[in-house]
Amino acid sequence: QVQVAESGGGLVQAGGSLRLSCTVSGLTYGANNMGWFRQAPGKEREGVAVTYAGPGSLTSYYTYYDDSVRGRFTLSQDKPKNTLYLQMNSLKPEDTAIYYCAAAPRVPRNISDADGFPYWGQGTQVTVSS
Repeated sequence: QVQVAESGGGLVQAGGSLRLSCTVSGLTYGANNMGWFRQAPGKEREGVAVTYAGPGSLTSYYTYYDDSVRGRFTLSQDKPKNTLYLQMNSLKPEDTAIYYCAAAPRVPRNISDADGFPYWGQGTQVTVSS
């Protein structure tokens, strides 16, 4: 049984920082494709940052960032622990959303599309006040 557990959300003022953590267990070959998505009220779930394995490889990894967070958010990973971190700096009120961690056993066709990820955490609220 695959389990995805997130932590680290909260309330922060604009310009502040937060760090989200996500641990995945139960995937046969490890969590090679993991990412963070977010959903604000009235909006669709969108990809924020995703790390994924290179074609035919489990030693080369790539990272995708949405344009809205590139330069402010940073993904890092502890592979032996199947744990993914999202360091969020220079937060803006428009970053306010529920942040979800997701995992996939294979590289999704579109890595920023939530539909490509079958395993999800329960979500953690991030609120940025102006």
